Formats: sequence, C-alpha cells, structure tokens
Amino acid sequence: MAGQCRVAPQSPLHAHELRFLFSLEPQDYAHSPFIRKQGNIYKPNNKEMDNDSINEKTLQDVHTKEIDLVNRDPKHLNDDVVKVEFEDVIAEPAGTYSFDGVWKASFTTFTVTKYWCYRLLTALVGIPLALVWGIFFAILSFIHIWAVVPCVKSYLIEIHCVSRVYSICVHTFCDPLFEAMGKCFSSVRVTSTKVV
Repeated sequence: MAGQCRVAPQSPLHAHELRFLFSLEPQDYAHSPFIRKQGNIYKPNNKEMDNDSINEKTLQDVHTKEIDLVNRDPKHLNDDVVKVEFEDVIAEPAGTYSFDGVWKASFTTFTVTKYWCYRLLTALVGIPLALVWGIFFAILSFIHIWAVVPCVKSYLIEIHCVSRVYSICVHTFCDPLFEAMGKCFSSVRVTSTKVV
C-alpha cells in the first residue's frame, strides 16, 4: 500500500556475532566509548579540569604573603603593654620644673636611647628568638593536632560508653532502692509542739 513503510524485524544475533562484538578493543569501535565530562580519574582529558589544576597551583601560599612594614601590630597586641613614651615615664608637676635645656636633652636622650637599644637588641637577639618561638609554636601545634585532640576525642567516646553503663546500673539498682525508701518514709509524719 502507498504511504505505508514496512520495517523488517531485526534478526537475533548469532553466537559468532556476539563473540565478535565482545572481542573488540576500544579502538576498534566506530564511535569512541563514552567518556565522562570530567575525564579519567588519573588522566584528565578536558580543558576545564586542566584549568582547575593550574588555578590550584597558582593559589598563593600563606607563608609567602607580603608583610606590612608600616603597621607592624595589626592585631593591637602591644597597645597598652609596651607602648611607652617619655611622657608616660617622666613628668614634672607644676612648680618643680627643671631647666628647659635639661628637659629637652632628657627627652632626646630617652627617646634616642630607647630607639637604638631596641634596634640593637632585635638585631642581635630577634632572629634567634624568632627561631625559638617558631619551633615552640610548631611543637605546640603538633602536640595539639596529633595528641591532645585525638586524646580528647577518644576520652569522649570512652566516657560516653561508661556513662551509658553507669546510667543502666543506676536505673537498675539505685532507682528501686530509693523508690522503696521514699515509700517507707512517705508515711512518716512529724509534729512539733510548743512547750510554754
């Protein structure tokens, strides 16, 4: 009949044809097998994943950040502790003034001495002390991460088990005893009389 299309039914595959299909290597397929968008787990094959890995490598390390040479106390650790000026240490009340020249020379001597002594001490001892404190806080961090937190977590897990056993013991042995004692003493009546 005109206008009708007949499709021949597909014949079932024979055993030798099935063997042939399963023996094909991936390169023998007419079309390449399905590849995930993100690529192989071990070998990424798309540009998106390559760009992501490049971006991860270019992230700045916290140890290579630039140091602020102007504001050296951004968290205000030593605002009230060691911020000492001439006026905070030496002051002359009204009526007991020294010569103006002596006062100016004292101010200059104090300020310059404090400034250069601090610089000399930091030049001599600052780097060794920075090394000592770096080692100290590294050890402290190591102990906290690898010893303290696991011990606390282990203790919490173990104490949870102990608390459940303790709770069962209390409910099993102590609750009936105290309930019985409460019932015994609930009938006790205390009366007080006033003797005049």
